Parts: sequence; structure tokens; C-alpha cells
Amino acid sequence: MVTGGASGWGLATATRLTSAGAKVVLVDLDEDRGVGSAGSLEGASFILCDVRDAGSVEHAVEEAYDVAGRIDVLVNAAGVGTAARVVGRDGALFDLDLFKLTIEVNLVGTFDVLRHVAARMTQNEPGPTGERGVIVNVASIAAFDGQVGQAAYSASKGGIVGLTLPIARELGTHGIRVMTIAPGVFDTKILGMLPDEAVEALAAQAVFPRRLGDPDEFAMLVQSIVENPYLNGDTIRLDAATRMSP
Repeated sequence: MVTGGASGWGLATATRLTSAGAKVVLVDLDEDRGVGSAGSLEGASFILCDVRDAGSVEHAVEEAYDVAGRIDVLVNAAGVGTAARVVGRDGALFDLDLFKLTIEVNLVGTFDVLRHVAARMTQNEPGPTGERGVIVNVASIAAFDGQVGQAAYSASKGGIVGLTLPIARELGTHGIRVMTIAPGVFDTKILGMLPDEAVEALAAQAVFPRRLGDPDEFAMLVQSIVENPYLNGDTIRLDAATRMSP
């Protein structure tokens, strides 16, 4: 089950896991893009879901379970990017509703999906090593190197980093691993909203290779996490040694 699966990191992950033989369920708020993306992947299906809505999340997880018969892997890639100063140059305050929305989607939505999927995973028959499932959450290097204007975004992603270890410790008793990826600057649709010079400046902050990340490189790491049974309870930066400037 891949949330945010209609595009970007989610779609790249779904594509790679499908190629590796997985039966993938894409979950997203963008129905048109989601249906199209699922249709391009062999055996994939799509479920409409708004991670801000608890009922929608519960329904999506139950439907995904019904479609596949079990959920072995969750990739929590749904999220929003927001930016605003706490106090703007004109004296305007950061819109509190925007702050709440960012936390609600990125942090609360991630946790809500996780808890419902974890409950289902605990019912899986364990594999040869006792493993019942793998959960991969998506944070950001903004959790560590938040820039000016990223108070809400960094807080939401920092929360995901913070919940990784305690949840891994708890779910480890059920044979479920929990990992988080903190990507740097990737070539996704969000960057398409920025001017070329801004994108080039962001890419130049990478040490090597000095370029934007490819979504498939994110998907490669997800596959590695799923396949490596000793990865658990930690956050991996995937950023070509980028350290964001203020």
C-alpha cells in the first residue's frame, strides 16, 4: 500500500515494487491521476483517500486489505509542501490554519494510516524470520535543516522522524519493522512550480552528485529497506550530502 501513490516518490515506488513482483495498491487524493497511474502498472489498483479524514483512511486501509488479502508493506508518501514566514515582511503572521493543515496532512495523516495498517499487519502469518510487515514513512531533510519559511513543514517532518524509533520498538514485538526516509531535493511535480533559477540553486546544494534526486532513487531505497531485514527504527537521509542553507 503506497499513499501519495499517484505521482512523485509514491508512483516511482509503486512502479519499482510492481516490477519486483509486488501487488500494489495506490492511495491518493488525486483520483484522475491515481486511476491513470494504477492503469499503467500491471496488477495495481487505486483507492481514493484523504489522509486528513479518519473515516477515509480507515475505509482505504480496509479496502486495500480486501483487494490484496493482506498488507505486507506500507509506504507513507502522502504529504504537502508549504512555506510562509512566522512574521512576514509586511508584518502579517503565519496563517495558523496553514500550519494546522501541514501538521494534519504530513504528521497526523501519516500516523493515522500507519496505525490502521499496523493493526492489519499484526494479523499476518509471520515469515520464516518472524517478520509480519514493513512500514516506510517519508520525512525530509527539512526535519534537520529547515529553511526560513519552513516552520510548519519542518515541524511536520521532524515529528515523523521522532515517532520512528518508539513505534519500531512497539511494533517490533509483532515482527513489524518501521523505517523513515528523509529525502533531499528531488525532481518531482512540486519543483515544477518553482522558477528554473530556484531549482538550479537547490540542486547546487548537493555535494555529489550535484543534481536533483531521481524519484526512482527513492524507490530503490524503499526496496532495499523492504529486502534488508536488519534495517529498523531509523531515519536515512537520501540527499547526496546536501545541507540546506538558511
